[in-house]
Amino acid sequence: MYRHKKVYELRYTDVDAFDNLKPSALLSFLQESACLSADELGFGYADIAPKNMGFIIVNWYIEFTRPVKLGDKLEVHTWPLRPKYLIFLRDFELFVGGAKVGVATARWCMIDTESFNVLPANAYFEEGAFDNYNTERSVDFKAWKIPVIGGGETVYKKKVSFSDYDHYFHVNNTKYADYLMDAFSVEEFRGKYIKSLQVTYVKQCKEGELIEIVREERDGVFFVDGRVNGEVRVQFRVDLNEV
Repeated sequence: MYRHKKVYELRYTDVDAFDNLKPSALLSFLQESACLSADELGFGYADIAPKNMGFIIVNWYIEFTRPVKLGDKLEVHTWPLRPKYLIFLRDFELFVGGAKVGVATARWCMIDTESFNVLPANAYFEEGAFDNYNTERSVDFKAWKIPVIGGGETVYKKKVSFSDYDHYFHVNNTKYADYLMDAFSVEEFRGKYIKSLQVTYVKQCKEGELIEIVREERDGVFFVDGRVNGEVRVQFRVDLNEV
């Protein structure tokens, strides 16, 4: 069955202080592979943008069995699954040296780029367009809802600026991963790596808005919210593991 495959060689700018792959770089790789795959299958940016349509990411879930390090060549496999009316699923498998080191899955929505209304699959795709799609899953994950932080501690605040934007004129999904990492200290990641990462994008953040980063730990699992005027805009769930 169909898979798009691409190898990414980790650069110095892709890793953190401990030479581990940064979440923002990882999400950039996954997004790039997803876009290249969509191009191959006929629903890429160049195909749908003239129709005032686009795709936005709603959720990520990622698991690793070991850290990906500076100098590694990360091979990303990805394929779309049959959409469920408004939700488009895409799965990923991650390899280093032929060994599988991680899996990921993402939920996307197709939107009208002028109104930002969510569109059903049949707004672009014809009947039977998905008959030959891969039904294999990289990971059986369904727990998409991240609990809202009850109390938590405000770690810092970030004003949305030009460099945060993508071509939909809101904060790019990869940028939020850097906001997440800045909720931690260097020492908290010494000897550890991200075992699993879950992200929910609740609502877009716009230029000039002030995002409050709030963090809470529950039984060794970290939850981080990004809020604007008390409204949750993005959520993270992070589980760390010893190297």
